[in-house]
Amino acid sequence: MKSVVTVLAAFILSGALMQAQDRPTITAQTNTIFVGADGKFEANPDTALIQFDISAQEENSRAAYDRASKQAEQVRQILRSNGIEPAAAQLGYFSIEPIYDYKQAKRKLVAYRVDVKVSLKLKDFTKIAPILQQLSDADITDQQSITYTLDDIDAAKTKAVEDAYRRARASAEAVARAGGRTLGELSYASVDVNENVRPTPIMPMSRMSAMAQAAPAPTEEFSPQTTSVTAHVNAMFTLK
Repeated sequence: MKSVVTVLAAFILSGALMQAQDRPTITAQTNTIFVGADGKFEANPDTALIQFDISAQEENSRAAYDRASKQAEQVRQILRSNGIEPAAAQLGYFSIEPIYDYKQAKRKLVAYRVDVKVSLKLKDFTKIAPILQQLSDADITDQQSITYTLDDIDAAKTKAVEDAYRRARASAEAVARAGGRTLGELSYASVDVNENVRPTPIMPMSRMSAMAQAAPAPTEEFSPQTTSVTAHVNAMFTLK
């Protein structure tokens, strides 16, 4: 019977250690209480990321480059007309590559293509529709997309940690009261934060503009998907 109890105790201890592998090891101290709690904070997206391509194809590289340059200037004018400095847009990719015809036994150079990928972050969501519409009207690109995300993630982390700490302290106070004691000061704490920031995609503007007059926007009257940040707080308090 003794051996069974020993094995059972070892099994329970082993399971506890496995669960605590990602938590700090705390040595029990007299007149203290150690608690852990999870916290959460949800926020609406605060940033829209617009991404689009500038593409030009001509018979020679110079002509393709010049055409792409003109399209880029149109983009700059569109941004300025909406109160945005062109420097706010970022170039993520730029290439000039030859285009070959492989139908014959020997490949034949038929054109050159210039591709530029542009991204723009906006805090003012009212500027999104005019910019995308003007890009479509100017026939600069047919590859446009929008994603919404939370840019001020540090503030969300702080809120999640505060929520976790409130829960941890409330649990500690409940245990202290049940034991006829009073909760004292915080003597130790550790924090683990998990970001669950998932960009919310929207269909390309080229498809949206074609249906804009037929029906209300697919996002109309709906709320944006919130971004969730979670935190775990381990805290040790003294007991009075």
